[in-house]
This record gives sequence, structure tokens and C-alpha cells, in this order.
Amino acid sequence: MTEPSTDREPSRGGRLALTAGIAAAALALDLWTKQWAWDNLRYQPKRIISEGFLQLEYAFNTGSAFGFLRSASWSRTFFIVVTFAAVIYMVRLALTLPTRFLSGYVAVSLIIGGALGNLYDRFFRFDFQIQKHGVVDFLVFYYWPDKRWPAFNVADVALVVGVILFMLYLRRHGDLLDGSPAKSPAKSP
Repeated sequence: MTEPSTDREPSRGGRLALTAGIAAAALALDLWTKQWAWDNLRYQPKRIISEGFLQLEYAFNTGSAFGFLRSASWSRTFFIVVTFAAVIYMVRLALTLPTRFLSGYVAVSLIIGGALGNLYDRFFRFDFQIQKHGVVDFLVFYYWPDKRWPAFNVADVALVVGVILFMLYLRRHGDLLDGSPAKSPAKSP
């Protein structure tokens, strides 16, 4: 009788369930906080949480990060197409990543959740005053006295954290993605 191996990799189904769960949680938190900002901050003065550090201030972004392409008539369609492509690619990655490294799945799930949160707004969030679709932003941080970062939202946080985590994952385990054998440390004599 052989002993069961303790080196078994986690199942892909389990990793995919985890990915879906984290993505759904990030999406739900984003949508909930944006709806709160829409209902409580729109047409209201900013709410200072910590003077010179954090405030809640409604912003309606018809472009992307830093308002990029906000004036372009085709930007909404462009960002919807790019977001769909990114989500499809992330799902494909989740279906092919080695299952032994959890960090890759967490990164992919955060990227998917964040992308879907902003995609939802691009489809359904419409400001009748300016007659445009856009994304609700409301978090404002000061990174230096009197220097504020442009407003952002929970989806943006999920995207940035997911991308950073995925870059770290690639730095550490990227050789496994291209089919190369993992490098083993040289043994000393």
C-alpha cells in the first residue's frame, strides 16, 4: 500500500471557486460604495475624514484613470471593449495558471472584480445633467501637503492591488507560465 502524496497541487475547481468568490466580493463592495457615494455625496460638499489626508468627494469620470480620454466621444465604447478583453484574458489565465500558487488567483480575481465594477458603471451609471455615462469616484487622498491624488473608487484599488500582486507573481513564478521548468537553486558542495 502506498502512502498518499502530500505534494498534490490544489484542485483547479477550488482555485476557480476562490477566484470567483474574491472577484464577486470586490465587485459587491465596489458597487455598494459607489451607490452610497451616488446617493450621499453627489451635489453635496466634500466630507473630510482626516484633514490633509483623506476626504470623500463625489466625482463623475467619463474617461479612465486621471480623466484620460474624458472628452473623446468614442471613449466609452473603447473602454468597454478594452475591459471585456481584459476580463476574458484574466478568466483565461485563471483557467491555465499553475494551481499551487494562490497569489496568482488572488491577483486575477482582484483585477476581474475591479474591471467589472467600472464596467458596470460604464453601462448603467448615467448623469442626466451632463447627459453622459461615467464611473463614480469618491476617494481622495493627499500624498503631500496640498497635493491630492485624483479621486478614485474601490474598483480602482482592486485593480491596482491586483496588478501589483500579479507582477510580483510573475517575478517569482513567471517561468512556469511559459512552460520552462522551474529553476532550482544550485546545491553547494
